[in-house]
Amino acid sequence: MGMDSLQIPPPVAILNGQSSTARVEELDDGRRRITLIPRPGFYVRRTTCVTAYPWPLIREIHQTKDLFLCDEIMREEDPRYVERSLRHEVLAYLPPAAFAGARILDFGCGSGASTMVLGRLLPPCEIVGIELDEKLLGVARLRAKHFGRNNVRFLRSPSGDSLPSNLGVFDYAIFSAVFEHLLPHERPQLLGQVWNLVKKGGVLFLNQTPYRYSPVEVHTTGGLPLINYLPDRLALFAARHFSAHVQAHENWETLLRRGIRGGTIAEILDILKARGTPVLLEPAPEVGDRIDLWFATLSPRYGALKKSLWLAMKALKAAAGVELTPTLMLAIRKES
Repeated sequence: MGMDSLQIPPPVAILNGQSSTARVEELDDGRRRITLIPRPGFYVRRTTCVTAYPWPLIREIHQTKDLFLCDEIMREEDPRYVERSLRHEVLAYLPPAAFAGARILDFGCGSGASTMVLGRLLPPCEIVGIELDEKLLGVARLRAKHFGRNNVRFLRSPSGDSLPSNLGVFDYAIFSAVFEHLLPHERPQLLGQVWNLVKKGGVLFLNQTPYRYSPVEVHTTGGLPLINYLPDRLALFAARHFSAHVQAHENWETLLRRGIRGGTIAEILDILKARGTPVLLEPAPEVGDRIDLWFATLSPRYGALKKSLWLAMKALKAAAGVELTPTLMLAIRKES
């Protein structure tokens, strides 16, 4: 079979992975409908999607992300996913014009979904994506080629606790859905190294990280209550036995890598204080506070419940001066 035939998909194609089978159907409008069939014992929330991605990119994403094929594609294509988050959690603090001509570090860029969205939302600027997994970087580079992003480049970290050399300094650094996936010993090392690369007056954005002590853990276990208050061994037992999202063979380090223990503002600021003066920024006045910002990012589903939670958090802030949200959405300026 020649290379050309690999680029031309049949009307219906089947992609086999370790955890799933994907059925890819060509549509009359040039797009493709994907139906994902998990293998027994595996679960994924998003099993269907329609995409404009070309056949080679779909195949590469399935080879790399397998069960999460549709989820990975929609992270970039669906404006209600990563784009919605970045619009609220980055542009709620600074207008797009502030990024013109800037150097931006997208740490933990994964397969490049957030990097592509940033390139779409922001004016011309240089974006450097850093990722440890070379397979994910392969997808990211294919995405950049697909979209013709010449202002974007991707670099591989040499190890899980270090960054590539000679990166230079950045005006902005972004941790999108990354901090919670770092192991305990990696958090101060990697966050501190990235903070060192942010120039004076620059801003670190840290978002989409679950609050460590949220009463319900939705990120990794899919909604187990009170597990964030259990010791590690009991939390592992509960996750294995009561969550459909956790396999019985998974160990605690695997769950930590998946993000079961979120973060806190105090933890993050303590790491940064050792390497420069961090100043926690407030969202733009028209947005409100971080509780209002969190509420604005939510979907309308279960609206009454979410509104009740918003009211409870606002009341706690008014009564005790404590501002808590289930997800961290922070912008931190480096004063010195």
